[in-house]
Amino acid sequence: MKILVINCGSSSIKYQLFDMTDESVLATGLVEKIGTESAMIKHEVPGAEEKVLISEILDHRVGMKKVLDLLMDKEEGVIQSADEVAAVGHRVVHGGEFFSRSVVIDSQVRQAIRQTIDLAPLHNPPNLLGIDAAQAQLPHATHVAVFDTAFHQTMPDYAYMYALPRILYQKYKVRRYGFHGTSHKYVSQRAAEFLGKPLADLKIISCHIGNGASITAVQGGKSVDTSMGMTPLEGLMMGTRSGDIDPAIVPFVIAKEELTIGEVSSMMNKHSGLLGVSGISSDMREVTEAMFDGNSQAKLAIDMYIYKIKKVIGSYVAAMDGLDVLLFTAGVGENASLIRERVCEGLGFFGIEIDKEENAIRKKEERRISTPASKVEVLVIPTNEELMIARETKELV
Repeated sequence: MKILVINCGSSSIKYQLFDMTDESVLATGLVEKIGTESAMIKHEVPGAEEKVLISEILDHRVGMKKVLDLLMDKEEGVIQSADEVAAVGHRVVHGGEFFSRSVVIDSQVRQAIRQTIDLAPLHNPPNLLGIDAAQAQLPHATHVAVFDTAFHQTMPDYAYMYALPRILYQKYKVRRYGFHGTSHKYVSQRAAEFLGKPLADLKIISCHIGNGASITAVQGGKSVDTSMGMTPLEGLMMGTRSGDIDPAIVPFVIAKEELTIGEVSSMMNKHSGLLGVSGISSDMREVTEAMFDGNSQAKLAIDMYIYKIKKVIGSYVAAMDGLDVLLFTAGVGENASLIRERVCEGLGFFGIEIDKEENAIRKKEERRISTPASKVEVLVIPTNEELMIARETKELV
């Protein structure tokens, strides 16, 4: 069975084609700048050089057609006919309270995704565009929606509700939803497989630390709490997002700087976090380099970043009454040994002890970085959201 996984942005289509007999990747690529005359497609087949094409792509349907043309290319294609694609897995950011699992897309599912646009105005509309485009080009295939929020629908009400007038929840569904669910689900399952232990018996804290970052408490294979909230702005300090702040700062800054709500939202989402504090970059590598060069603002930014991660980990140990596995994933989590080391340095009270030499080694493979004496297994698990989407799609098909 061949499954195409797509992730659509407002002007982009990210895709991977899997052969699910062995879960191998047949092709991967990215369509960028959709809606322009100079749109770009980067297409790669394992073992071959990346192909880059520039052409006019005015909408997502044209983009999807060009993707399929590349996949079926007579000389370099990996399939002979579009009919070989049995199913398409669509990443959808927000499923609200409608979806606690992945679903086959029908008219009711599409309507529910539309109803959650207010909760994810930047993401759900392009996700719907991707569904339209893929269904137009692959009408024979089964189309499946895999939601970032679905994994977190197991959170108890006392974890997802805000201490606001209940009418806001009743009318507008103002509550915590959480994100990165596909990643947290994948890495927690992989952690259990790596350790050879039943997922149902484990208390796991999953740290998805990238430009966007979230931490999830996974107990018995289910999300019981997560750091992102109604939007991805809540929680950790991130590349450009502020994370948690005193809500009263918003009206204070609006009054002092005569800003609009939109301008303050942009400030907190795009100009804060590592970038805002360091004044240098949202890229952890660049901020770390500046810190080693003696930049005090870069040092402050990293100190704040690590401190917040530690606080959330500590709170989740309390929430689950214990911890078996602490895992790191995503760009920073997988690659920044300094961040992992400094986070774990302050967690000895929980029985966490890492092997600094093993932690410092750069590897792409799953690995243990804790010492044999550590009471908690500390792991680095590379995430693979596309494969998780393909697996969920296969299960439904």
